[in-house]
Amino acid sequence: MCRKASLAKVVPILSSLICLALLPGCAVNETYISSGAEEGGSIATGVASAQNTDPFQAGKQAAEALREKMGQTPLDAVIMAECFEDQAQKKQALKGVCSVLPKDIVFGFATYGSFAQQGCLDLDSVSLLGIGGDGIATSAALRRDLGIAGLTIEENEAELAKRLRTGGVDLANKLSRRPDDRLLVIMADAHSPKNQLLLDGAQEVMGKDFPITGGSANKNAGQTFVYFQGRMYADAAIALLLSGDFEVSLSGRQAQENAKVISSAADSADEALENMKAKPFSVLAFNCAGRKGKLDNIADELAAIKGVIGNEVPLFGAYCAGEIGPADIAEKDPEALSSGVGWHVMFTVLGR
Repeated sequence: MCRKASLAKVVPILSSLICLALLPGCAVNETYISSGAEEGGSIATGVASAQNTDPFQAGKQAAEALREKMGQTPLDAVIMAECFEDQAQKKQALKGVCSVLPKDIVFGFATYGSFAQQGCLDLDSVSLLGIGGDGIATSAALRRDLGIAGLTIEENEAELAKRLRTGGVDLANKLSRRPDDRLLVIMADAHSPKNQLLLDGAQEVMGKDFPITGGSANKNAGQTFVYFQGRMYADAAIALLLSGDFEVSLSGRQAQENAKVISSAADSADEALENMKAKPFSVLAFNCAGRKGKLDNIADELAAIKGVIGNEVPLFGAYCAGEIGPADIAEKDPEALSSGVGWHVMFTVLGR
């Protein structure tokens, strides 16, 4: 049975269409809204990955695998984490995903690789998290032109703080809000410590106690892209808001040497699961690429994570240039549930 969107969600879409038709110079709101969540409705998530030196094929293979995993469940949103070398390859990877899945529901960012129960993927890879079902709703927003390209904390801290805070406020204000909002996922071209400045703005709107997680895009030159509805953007941020009758548990740990990276990942996953009082149905993990670089064998950290969460609950993990979640540092804001930091692995468990 097809789900009907609420009037509140239909109006912004109709307004944008009218704007396009009648006012050629009018800008369209850079937002996406799925149909509403039904109380007690089904929720399904799935994770699929592919590695291929042909970026289009990697994207296509991952999308086909995800579609097969989701079965008859219609997708509301897909989060994409890709790791390819340059803009041309990244564009082809995105094109491959969108050759199988509707581009309007594809969001994500450029990363340093990804991980799931099936293993860790490095260069030339695409990983996808699919979200669907009657019991979960999604709202997404894009904030283009943050104006921070080329600015550094060392030389431009005040201007960065101003622009990123404004960007975070704008981003959060674009989201369609519901009484059953549960989790905000931010993916941005704002590597640590810039991610904290962006988060400051988002928390002005969402509140410091609202669960927020996410990661920063690859910060290497020419690789700092985020993806919104199947299109590439640099110097930008996106947010995905999940709503429904489900529970959220977050935990974060930092580490900078091999043994501690492994043990801290297990400890963080364990804490997130321990605090989840409902039955878990999905795990998101935004992990620091620096932590990955400290490992003698990157599979060791994943083995420790799997030792805690097992193989049944879908795990979607990405290696980032800065993470958002509960900070494992003494100087964190004690009133904030989430912080923008580096050297962390951030786990989010969803359950009902």
